[in-house]
Amino acid sequence: MNHITHSPPSEAVGQSESFLKFQEQLSLAARADRSVLIIGERGTGKELAAAKLHYLSRRWDGPFIPLNCAALAQPLLDSELFGHEAGAFTGAAARRKGRFEAADNGTLFLDEIANLSKEAQEKILRAVEYGVFERVGGVAPVSVNVRVVGATNEDLPSLAGDGKFKRDLLDRISFEVLTLPPLREREGDIELLAYHFAGRMAVEMGFSGVPDFSEQAINSLLSHSWPGNVRELKNVVERAVYRSDGDLVDDIVLDPFESPFRPASPKAPQDKPAPREPARTGADLGTPLREALCALEKAYLDQALAKTKHNQRRAADLLGMTYHQFRGLYRKHSATDTK
Repeated sequence: MNHITHSPPSEAVGQSESFLKFQEQLSLAARADRSVLIIGERGTGKELAAAKLHYLSRRWDGPFIPLNCAALAQPLLDSELFGHEAGAFTGAAARRKGRFEAADNGTLFLDEIANLSKEAQEKILRAVEYGVFERVGGVAPVSVNVRVVGATNEDLPSLAGDGKFKRDLLDRISFEVLTLPPLREREGDIELLAYHFAGRMAVEMGFSGVPDFSEQAINSLLSHSWPGNVRELKNVVERAVYRSDGDLVDDIVLDPFESPFRPASPKAPQDKPAPREPARTGADLGTPLREALCALEKAYLDQALAKTKHNQRRAADLLGMTYHQFRGLYRKHSATDTK
């Protein structure tokens, strides 16, 4: 199997404060030749960030080798990571290099690193710590010079606390931890990305120009919570552009499965809702009024965000506030939490 080295990644697009701050942190981390962990929800662009980290580093002219750790079963993962000797198992007719060897003098990107088995974690720890490993079926040590970049959407410290992820490996790969902001927290970037993806799709479709978005279409994009983040936005915009007349995008279909003929799926039995606590009629005069009002504001914010799946525009509507009023209150309590 030939390993493919990626070409330099296309530039990530964004102008929000959270996006630009992440890019600054990534550029700084690229200068230190140490392992990095990239955390982010699905669809936020973890592999794109890892590739950019590689091409900004001193290893830019070496290979960038990706591997999705969730895509392979344990026996195949060992061979994929470390290679194998001829005769190591049925079908192993010749020696084969693994991803660690292919990434020598470059970067190995381990996506979905939380899915590694304990055995694989132990072997990777040794390879990262000492730069040495053995191929499957081999006894001779193989030395490599590899920078490991891991990525996950899991809470690795919690997994390590539960004994599901090796604490030693977590310590070794988390010299720097970069957390990608979800799209819902990238204020102003949704519309920017929408026109970016629309332009690329317009070229693919042979349109004469980039179609515009109606006010209704923009409002649909801005009010969605984007659980799939940038990947989901890209699909939604490209689908809307190819279905348009090439001049105006007016119809946004957020769920491509939506149909009056969609097959019904059996529903799991619903748990009975817990009885509500009786309303409190008295005030706790032991708490200063300002602190009590602050706690009440924060509770309202948290409940509104939970109910709207962290869509701040919808949360503002739910609370009877403008978006800017909501953002001001959100920043106030975010600053309070960090003190």
